[in-house]
Parts: sequence; C-alpha cells; structure tokens
Amino acid sequence: MTEEIKTPVQFIDVEEDFSGQRIDNFLLARLKGIPKSVIYRVLRKGEVRVNKKRIKPEYKLQPGDQVRVPPFTLSPEPEKEPVSTSLSIVKNLEQHILYEDNELIVLNKPSGMAVHGGSGLSFGVIEALRALRPTARHLELVHRLDRDTSGCLLIAKKRSVLTHLHEQLRNKTVEKKYWALVAGQWDSKIKKVTEPLRKNTLQSGERVVRVDEVQGKPSETRFKILQRYAEGTLVEAFPVTGRTHQIRVHTACKGHAIACDDKYGDNEFTSQMQALGLNRLYLHAKTLSFTHPGTGKVISCDAPLDQPLSAVLEKLTRK
Repeated sequence: MTEEIKTPVQFIDVEEDFSGQRIDNFLLARLKGIPKSVIYRVLRKGEVRVNKKRIKPEYKLQPGDQVRVPPFTLSPEPEKEPVSTSLSIVKNLEQHILYEDNELIVLNKPSGMAVHGGSGLSFGVIEALRALRPTARHLELVHRLDRDTSGCLLIAKKRSVLTHLHEQLRNKTVEKKYWALVAGQWDSKIKKVTEPLRKNTLQSGERVVRVDEVQGKPSETRFKILQRYAEGTLVEAFPVTGRTHQIRVHTACKGHAIACDDKYGDNEFTSQMQALGLNRLYLHAKTLSFTHPGTGKVISCDAPLDQPLSAVLEKLTRK
C-alpha cells in the first residue's frame, strides 16, 4: 500500500506581478494536484493566512503580502519525466518563434503538436517552452489552437501580461486571421457566417461541435476569398467570436469543408488533397495583431505556411 505524503507549511511572498489577484485563484494556480474543493475548504476554515490574518476567498493580494499555506495530505502521483530539451520536437520550437521579448512569445505552432499535455500526451507546446525557458517562471498560454491547426500562438511570460491580453481578447481587439483550403467554389456573397454553435462531449471524451439554432452560442466568422482553384478555394477566415472548432464548423455548414478535416470534412475532397501529398488539416493561423501590454505598440506577426501547405497550393489549378 502506498503511503500518503504530507506537505510542509509554506510561506509565499507575493511578487509585484500578482498584485490584485484573488487568493483563491493564486492558490489554484500554485497548488497543482490538490482538488479545488480542498483549497476552498481550507480557505473557509481560515487555515490560509495572509500577513498572519484570516482572509476570504475573494481577498485580493498586494505586493509584499506573505501567504501561509497549510499542510496538505496527498496521495503520491507517479513522477512525471521532465521535458527533455534535447528532443528534436522541443529543440525545433526555437526556429518557430516569430517574436519574443521579456514579456511574451509569439510562436508559429507546428501542426500535430497539442498546446498542452494531457489526454495521453506527456507534454505540449507550453510544457516544451517552459523547459526551453527555465528562467521564465510564469509562462502561460494566452489562447489555444487545435492540435492539427498551425500558426500564430501567443504565450505570456508574466501574469500581468496574461491579464492584459485576456482583456484584449474579451474586448475583441486582438485580430487573428486564418487561411483555410476548402472544398468547392466558395460563394463570394458569403462574407459572414453566424450560425450558433453548441459543443458536445461524446462518451469517448471527444469534443464535437454542431450548429444548434436553439441551444447554440452566438458565433461569427468573416470570410474573404484569397484564391480560387479548380479543385477548391483558399479563403481567409476572421473569427469574431472564439468558439471551439468555429472555423471548421462554419465552413462545413456552408458545404465547404476544410481539406483533411477528420471531424467535419468532405471525404472525397480530403482524398483528392491527400493524393496531392497533403497529410494535415489545411487550417493555419496566418496573422496575429495585438497591442503590446508593455509598450502600447501594435505588434503584428505573420506565420509562414509550412511545406505541406505551400506545396499543395503549387499543385492546384488556379482559376
């Protein structure tokens, strides 16, 4: 029988970067592996102290506060292997960095790499970047991309930067434009798709999104034709809202599924593109524009297409 582990009492000095964060969110982020219900229980019982005083879960931290975290009893988990920076998939991420400074990173995420570990994956982009940047102690994803989607991915190095960028996302001042190769001839009159979307989780854990006029959430994607081909259409998609699989479902519901989409795709079109050498979803976060939280300047990044995406375009017949 495995023995339980008791953690020691911790005293944490609050850094400037965590000013204004609620104590419950501060603890949830730091105490990995401890259930949320346990953290709230010790907060309610007054076992968490700030500057030796009891506080409520909504207390907002100030620089210089000292947080006393009580001991916890844990069942030991198997130790995770640290992400090795000698793995080629990890090392190669260095070449995919489009922009980096002391506050953030913009990465051209490779297709096939998840943004974070879990569901049988030992690590994803964020774990790999933490291994490559050990001194950046607060690396966090600002937003996500599907595993098979490539392109611009924004990562914050500080909590204050993360908060600022999340506010820009909420206010819809971050502009993300995607390129997608879709089946058929896109109707030039379709400049906007607004079908409401509902996310369902199957028993297997797989997420599937459907158009649902009754229970779906409001969704909007704007489209522009970039190039017509005899075999399909290259479109630019600008998601105004950020629903799961939004562009994939909005193109499919108009009868123009994205090439090699294994969830919402057109089998005939996918087979045709595979015959031309395409082996991945043709969805790429091409450009990303946002206001830099530190300088106030607008940063615009452009992610080049990877070889499978650019190669297939050369084999198509322009119209």
